[in-house]
Amino acid sequence: MDSNRILILDYGSQFTQLIARRIREERVYSEIHPPTRTIDWIREWNPKGIILSGGPSSVYGDEVPTADAELLHLGVPIFGICYGMQLITHLEGGVVERGRREYGRAQISVDVPEGIFDGFEPGEQTQVWMSHGDHVKHSPAGYRTLARTHDFPAAFAAENRAIFGVQFHPEVAHTVRGEDLISNFVFKVCGCEPTWTAGSFIDTEVEKIREQVGDSEVICGLSGGVDSSVAATLVHRAVGDRLTNILVDTGLLRAGERESVERTFRRHMGMKLDVVDAADLFLERLAGVEDPERKRKIIGNTFIDVFEDAAARIGGRASYLVQGTLYPDVIESLSVKGPSATIKTHHNVGGLKEEMKFALIEPLRELFKDEVRQVGRELGLPEEMIGRHPFPGPGLAIRVLGPVDRRELGILRQADEIYLEEIRAEGLYDDIWQAFAVLLPVRSVGVMGDERTYENVCALRAVTSRDGMTADWYPFPHDVLARISTRIINEVEGVNRVCYDVSSKPPATIEWE
Repeated sequence: MDSNRILILDYGSQFTQLIARRIREERVYSEIHPPTRTIDWIREWNPKGIILSGGPSSVYGDEVPTADAELLHLGVPIFGICYGMQLITHLEGGVVERGRREYGRAQISVDVPEGIFDGFEPGEQTQVWMSHGDHVKHSPAGYRTLARTHDFPAAFAAENRAIFGVQFHPEVAHTVRGEDLISNFVFKVCGCEPTWTAGSFIDTEVEKIREQVGDSEVICGLSGGVDSSVAATLVHRAVGDRLTNILVDTGLLRAGERESVERTFRRHMGMKLDVVDAADLFLERLAGVEDPERKRKIIGNTFIDVFEDAAARIGGRASYLVQGTLYPDVIESLSVKGPSATIKTHHNVGGLKEEMKFALIEPLRELFKDEVRQVGRELGLPEEMIGRHPFPGPGLAIRVLGPVDRRELGILRQADEIYLEEIRAEGLYDDIWQAFAVLLPVRSVGVMGDERTYENVCALRAVTSRDGMTADWYPFPHDVLARISTRIINEVEGVNRVCYDVSSKPPATIEWE
């Protein structure tokens, strides 16, 4: 078994997926598993290093996630982050103090530039990102402080073992030299080699899919977005013409979406494609529904109903359903591999019917968006498809806040089309991670042609991001925003006010619902 990999034990941090993301940026494979994995299981998995993630618990709480103390004596390098550092302290006899909360940017001073701090200068001040309620007051015996803040250890290391801990989050972009710390651990401490690539991922997944599917037929829920397109192409490489792609026109797609997907996949990709017009069914089931979680579950259930009907039409032979589920979808939907909190249910994760007859194939479930794009390029997908902004599975239903109907969808679809047209015309599309319009359940007074209006408010959202787990709002030139606003108000009947969202993630999410 290949041991050139890092094991991450998830203690519930919302940033745990970022740890895996940063390691994979270094072309080293990593996996996230719950802290309940046994010592025997860890030995068999045979990692070159182990990272203990952060989390919301206190080491002194009841029934909190912990670790077998033997973990610290396996001879495998260990890196504890935030709660992970506190857990090491607790297991090794140090003192963790409650109640000293730090959240946000902080400065630490590097005392000992060794190990994970290799390449730093003695006394160097560097910015980190803190997010904790407890802190290490006294390091365990046999540990020395590598960096500090507020006269308390911000990082430590065991003197005779490769065990390190930091009180901050090096995986978060706001920790200025966080990538250096992770890289030092992965390569200089653990001795890993940068061998994990998009090509190696494809080879591994193709074999896994063939083994899982056997001779069965497969259907793929195709939206035309990056995720489902890459998933479909990957599965097609594994099973060939036994894959049938199903594009469901939910009535919630963007302008021209259906036609674009049909053109690309039929003319250029050479795959079987079945198009189902189910707009009436989706809109009937969504009628009057305001709660976004109910919307997602209704959409997820309806997708499965449509897929089952489509599978029956192609002979009822399909046993597997392909979905383009990604890591951020999973971590925001439910606690699959650790005790992290649910942020929102994604229609293709927590919104599926429990009794559905398909077994799922989710080849991208452990990947981040930029990794999916790398895989897509390796598979030969056209750049105009790979570079598209993310589009949520529930479509425009979660961008019309409140109940969804054809009129409001039409207003939003037109505003969104204008918005993206102007972004492309200005040459800004590739600089932005995701941009979209939102129709608010708010009406405002306006004046058009000397007459009073009382119409909808449209919000615009555009963010920059590396992985979708954190994001900052995009600083548009004022003249561009002004032009977009003017076009929407002049051309979209039913809108008389345009706002721009300047919230970052966290505390906001990228989508509004």
